[in-house]
Amino acid sequence: MGRRAERGTVEQLLTQAGAGRSATLLVRGEAGIGKTALMEQAREAATSAGFRVEASVGVEAEAQFAFAGLHQLCGPMLGRLEALPDPQQAALGVAFGLRAGAAPDRFLVGLATLTLMAEVAEEAPLLCLVDDAQWLDEGSAQVLAFVARRVAAERVALIFGLRDSDAGGRGPFAGLPEVRLAALADADALSLLTSAVRTPLDNVVRDRILAEARGNPLALLELPRGVALARLAGGFDLPDTLSVPRRVEDRFKSRLDHLPAETQLLLLIAGADPTGETELLWRAASHVGIAAEAAEPAEVAGLLEIDTCVRFRHPLVRSAVYQAAAIPDRRRAHGALAVATDPAVDPDRRAWHRAQAAVGTDEDAAADLERSADRARARGGVAAAAAFLQRAAELTPDAGNRAARALEAAHATHDAGSTEAALRLLTIAASGPPDDLRLARVELLRARSTFRLTRGTHAATMLLEAARSLVPLDEALAREAYVEAIEATFHAGRFAPESYLREVAAAAQRVAPPATTPRPVDLLLDGLSTRFTRGYEASVPSLQRALESLVAHDSENDNANGRWFWLACHVAAMLWDDEALHTLATRAVRVGREAGTLATLPSALNALALTFVLTGELRRANELFAEEDEITRATAAPPLPNSRLSLAAWRGTHPGTPELIAATLEGATTRREGLVVSSADIALAYLHNGLGNFDMACVAASRLVELDELAHSSVALPELVEAAVRAGRPELAAAALATLESRAGASGTQWGLGMAARSRALVTADPVAEDHYREAIERLGDCRMTPHLARAHLVYGEWLRREGRRLDARDELRTAHGLLSDMGAEGYAERAARELRATGEHPRKRGAQPTDALTAQEAHIARLVATGATSREVAAQLFLSPRTIEAHLRSIFRKLGITSRRQLKAMRLP
Repeated sequence: MGRRAERGTVEQLLTQAGAGRSATLLVRGEAGIGKTALMEQAREAATSAGFRVEASVGVEAEAQFAFAGLHQLCGPMLGRLEALPDPQQAALGVAFGLRAGAAPDRFLVGLATLTLMAEVAEEAPLLCLVDDAQWLDEGSAQVLAFVARRVAAERVALIFGLRDSDAGGRGPFAGLPEVRLAALADADALSLLTSAVRTPLDNVVRDRILAEARGNPLALLELPRGVALARLAGGFDLPDTLSVPRRVEDRFKSRLDHLPAETQLLLLIAGADPTGETELLWRAASHVGIAAEAAEPAEVAGLLEIDTCVRFRHPLVRSAVYQAAAIPDRRRAHGALAVATDPAVDPDRRAWHRAQAAVGTDEDAAADLERSADRARARGGVAAAAAFLQRAAELTPDAGNRAARALEAAHATHDAGSTEAALRLLTIAASGPPDDLRLARVELLRARSTFRLTRGTHAATMLLEAARSLVPLDEALAREAYVEAIEATFHAGRFAPESYLREVAAAAQRVAPPATTPRPVDLLLDGLSTRFTRGYEASVPSLQRALESLVAHDSENDNANGRWFWLACHVAAMLWDDEALHTLATRAVRVGREAGTLATLPSALNALALTFVLTGELRRANELFAEEDEITRATAAPPLPNSRLSLAAWRGTHPGTPELIAATLEGATTRREGLVVSSADIALAYLHNGLGNFDMACVAASRLVELDELAHSSVALPELVEAAVRAGRPELAAAALATLESRAGASGTQWGLGMAARSRALVTADPVAEDHYREAIERLGDCRMTPHLARAHLVYGEWLRREGRRLDARDELRTAHGLLSDMGAEGYAERAARELRATGEHPRKRGAQPTDALTAQEAHIARLVATGATSREVAAQLFLSPRTIEAHLRSIFRKLGITSRRQLKAMRLP
């Protein structure tokens, strides 16, 4: 009764899924409000419509077991596992403990789950019901939320039941389409109450019950149950501050008091076991001397049903049973379950029950949990490993071992993304007996956690102190910590104390060199510490060796070195090493895609997109941003603004570009994120040099050159030279040129030397300037930096026109305009067009292309398919299903007026 609108929403959802359109729904509401009933109605409707229905129910006691909820949902579908690509088969197999292998990234498990569902849905539409999703283990919740955000063209519908909580709209399911179940209307509440209480009710009794229940269906059914009518008339209090679910739970607890002691203990054993396995329940009951007849009173009371599995009437019954039990009784129940659980079949649940049954400390139980944590970590269940380790630390009798386990638990918790919880565990880890290495590792993790939360100068200071304390204890780890301290200082940027970076670098230089072959991180540290103590030129050899080491390392070392790729890309840009920049950014994306590490892939895509901006492939950069957007939406991660600013600046005339940069600059300044502020400054320099606002470009570029940060200082120098020359500030231009020539000479790359030659030409007033322009064009034509080659042609053409050589100027300006127009650098293209018109020639207009109608994601898919990739291969790369790729291809073919992949391959995609 009631819920007509909600039932209509569910029916519409099933219709969408049957037609292969996105179909996901989050059903929210308080306990007992009718979420499960609505989902059962969905099951019935889907079954009648020919859907296959699979279901999973979150259980609070199951939350520490990695991927338990996901396994419950997907287990019946694993017959189609062999249809998945090998990496996805391996990911699901390892996550479910079906095979050995490296721990999979949880989002690769998500892609495998999506593909599995899509495969199953090829036979019949699929409805997945996940009730009590608030109690799913973290891995399952993240994977299913990822799948829900990626479902597009598959005949798959997902409905989640989620209880309201203090978390509000946060959590992995935040942002999904939702329906919130409200209280029943008065008429519907009265109708349900009348059907539940067969005996006539007088008005006082009826009104009191309705007031107590507040429209909650479970309350309307349960509050009157087992209460004498005489008490109903006068025994109910008026509504108070207790929530309705709490009242219902209290009612369940009061009904437990009337059950025999053996029945109560049997209920408690069932409540402590999340599996619902009937045989396990009876084995555990037998251990404490409970006979099968003890179940009858609970079944008669409607609290429990025991058949092929054990089911409570409602999760609130399970909660009431467990919460009402005395602590010794809980231990007894867990102890019985530990004895009844086969350690060869389910060692982790046995270890957990054994730990919950422990009184005081228990080293054997703690060791079992530690082994469970290792197994959970191997399956990719970092959050589960953290839960096992935390309990293991609590049970450890020896203070030193307890502190060591707390530190490992803190590491696992940090890796799972629970930074604040990790910081709490570090307090325990630091409280053990004196151990310098453990305490230094505690401070290092504390610093890393602080950096994740704030990105400010304080984190850099903490990292520096941790590095100093590690030097006499673990030099390899100390060197990594020094690199992290330098990196954190880059993020703080202009908000760090003026001499702080030099202080960090000087401290790092005092660390002895490694006794063995230096790792890439060792070479990075040597180069970066030299850069900020002895200057740019002195650091070039060490930094070039670091880049060569990272580029040369084979794929087996990519995971170990991958954490340094972001920093190495900044170093490559500082050294004007376009080949290393392209190689490292491309490799970072490849490694992220192959491993399915969607937590780090967006930053890798962002770095590669910036590389494409610098090489003039603006459309490809936009495609990568679209891919990044899809992933960040699917993983509920914040977007990364840095590279987008440069793309917007190079495009130049797009509406809203100045406002975008200004808003980013304001927000980053408020948050004291110096790196983002510097990214906004270089974007402003690009933008205003293109638009001819040279005074404004000069201000932005000057700030970066004065700060002398890592990559930004190098790329800002030629921008400052051009802006200062055009703004009539020759002294500023000359000073910037001197620095640029010295650094470009030390780096020796075509990109750097080409920028120096172009800048030298701009400040040279006599005819010798022409030689410098030609040198710039030759050098920049021999590297990847097409936008700067185009700008060399542009400034050369401008110079020729001012020298009165109009015909020669036309050739250069025509070339510049063509290159800039084709890449989409509209601000600079319009500047070239103005100059070309001044020579008497009208610039060609870029004609509309069929590909202009494609979205960024469609263009990306079209480009991949044009290389010969199959739909399955494209789907695996973009973390979509093959069916979704096919749907996009139909749209692409329609927009381009083609009908086949062969025709797409024959097209020249920009």
